[in-house]
Amino acid sequence: MGAVHIDGLVIEYRQGDAAVRPLDGFDMAVEAGQLALLLGPSGCGKTSLLSCLAGIQRPTAGTIRVGDHVVSELDPKGLTAYRRHGVGVVFQAFNLVPSLTALENVALPVRSAGGSVREARQRAVELLADVGLADRVHHRPGALSGGQMQRVAIARALALDPPVVLADEPTANLDHVQVESVLRILRGLTARGRSVVVATHDARLLPLADVVVDLGPGDVGHLVPVVRVELAPGDVLFDEGEAGDRIYRVESGSIELRRDGARLGSSGPGEVFGEMAPVFRLRRSASAVATAPTVVTGYTVDAFMAELGGDELKRIVGRFVGGPVLDPGHQRRE
Repeated sequence: MGAVHIDGLVIEYRQGDAAVRPLDGFDMAVEAGQLALLLGPSGCGKTSLLSCLAGIQRPTAGTIRVGDHVVSELDPKGLTAYRRHGVGVVFQAFNLVPSLTALENVALPVRSAGGSVREARQRAVELLADVGLADRVHHRPGALSGGQMQRVAIARALALDPPVVLADEPTANLDHVQVESVLRILRGLTARGRSVVVATHDARLLPLADVVVDLGPGDVGHLVPVVRVELAPGDVLFDEGEAGDRIYRVESGSIELRRDGARLGSSGPGEVFGEMAPVFRLRRSASAVATAPTVVTGYTVDAFMAELGGDELKRIVGRFVGGPVLDPGHQRRE
């Protein structure tokens, strides 16, 4: 569907007499089926980047490519078509129409795109059921909780089945109980090959991410080298078929590896797993599920080599390939 590739992006705006440039030469890649997190303090450019990806704001320089579209070069007509069919946006403040029911809010994009009343209604009913709101279709926003309004906003963003979904601080206004259902929905959005890009301060989203980009000072546009992830029993660290950017080491607890639902093995404290996908640019061959309260550390390939050494990585990978190991930085050409 909609892989996202950003090259040399520059975003600049005026603040009084000064020119502010939160992003300067920024690069990022999010493949189809991946969820990317944009981290960083207020003012670092997260929302501006989402606005550029949504076709709402034009970058000062650089290229944004979504699927086959070079968004940064589209004319006004092309931008309108892209905003309607190419991208769905979930706003921090929900942006629901107060006078409309949940069903009418979700149906609105379909009607605006020329769909019939019946088509729009059917699509809205299906999407609201998908986000667990089948019993709230006739409620207006004022009668919904914050978590329910956010789920309506997600359903609305999916109304025209866009290949890319953008979410700006989707858990900022939610309590702990409401966050859990929203997190599951966000992770599920990638199941059909969608790319999902989320700007957030919320560390609870880290276990969901395939790509983590820190926009804070000193590390702009780079995958965060090392992340610590805490998992409860039954939590899924990654799913079979996902793209993988990290190698994991179990610090405490236990991870079970499953393929097609069948148990392949488990990893305990001190053991490493998940190395094949990032080293060889493959998709995950198995799912990783916590079977106890578990803490894992996730490394980029470079960070893993820096901490444990290239020889250790080659030894681990060599157990599986049974022969010479490619340099992790080498990408084979067909």
